[in-house]
Amino acid sequence: MAGNHSVLAVLTACITIGGAATPAVAELLSAKGPVFAIVAGELFVGEAEGHLDGGGTLAIHSQKTPALACTGKFTSSAKAGGKGQMRCSNGVTATFQFKRLTIRSGHGTGKLSRGTMSFTYGLSAEEAQRYLKPPKGKQLRRDGNGLELLTSA
Repeated sequence: MAGNHSVLAVLTACITIGGAATPAVAELLSAKGPVFAIVAGELFVGEAEGHLDGGGTLAIHSQKTPALACTGKFTSSAKAGGKGQMRCSNGVTATFQFKRLTIRSGHGTGKLSRGTMSFTYGLSAEEAQRYLKPPKGKQLRRDGNGLELLTSA
């Protein structure tokens, strides 16, 4: 009987340790990075999380109207690049495609039910400016660690 208690104790310890390690393992197999996007003429900011299997999620919101938010999912590979879909709180939907610059960064474009979008992920605000396409009459300017969309002078 004493042997059964020892086996049970070891089994319980293994399950507990294994369960506690799961989030740590998941974190090792994924990476989060900043997203800068121009969606239908507005600047959006947020975060993307990519997983080792090539899938991932994104969550962005309008810098001007933070309640206007979009979420989406994507898949990617080094060979084929990536693609995904997004839905916004105002009902706008989008499909997008992107090109990896590194395993953790890239840029892309998309079509919305009302307009177009350009975006970057995993890049600093300074690096992102190179790939974002502001609408006519607007320009991007660095604002600390972020960006702002201003009317051109």
